[in-house]
Amino acid sequence: MKKTTLVILATMLTPMLASAHQAGDFLVRAGTATVRPNAGSDNVLGQGSFDVNNNTQLGLTLGYMVTDNIGVELLAATPFRHSVSLNGSAVNGTIATVEHLPPTLMAQYYFGDKQDKLRPYLGIGVNYTMFFDEKFNDYGNSAGVSNLDLKNSWGVAGQAGLDYNLDEHWMLNMSVWWMDIKTDVRFDVAGQSQSIDTRLDPFVFMFGAGYRF
Repeated sequence: MKKTTLVILATMLTPMLASAHQAGDFLVRAGTATVRPNAGSDNVLGQGSFDVNNNTQLGLTLGYMVTDNIGVELLAATPFRHSVSLNGSAVNGTIATVEHLPPTLMAQYYFGDKQDKLRPYLGIGVNYTMFFDEKFNDYGNSAGVSNLDLKNSWGVAGQAGLDYNLDEHWMLNMSVWWMDIKTDVRFDVAGQSQSIDTRLDPFVFMFGAGYRF
């Protein structure tokens, strides 16, 4: 009787366990994505370095399992909006706002076996950041600067994450990304063009849920 019960339980559990993160699966994840820039730049007209605040938006990823352990994933999000400030003696405070989208393509390695509930993974790939709607605010304009423009950026990206499989389709996810983002910040002062080498190099923290099909 005990042996029969164990066989029945094993038969019931096997399909569920074998369905997790295996070759051919598509993985869709959604949740909050918080960008925390590690901003720095060349000296801006004697007023120090640019500073950029954090921002949280809806993060979306689409992944595909090439094998049971190797996957690819594309990160997308709603546009991130950041305030840019200076802390100099003559110009101190928020001077501009910038929006960007950072689509990122990753190659990933998933640890463990396809039936495991916990699947930690690491990824490496490439990021392309598109800047738009760059503009100085009234305070920035009053400081005599105009025509803000940021150059789009290519760079490497790294990732570490963890999926917890709830059932055959649903999972919880947490991940952290690092992106190499460097740009030229261009603007005019008294009719003279300026270009400031600037890095953002943000960490992106994402928490959400996913669906596998």
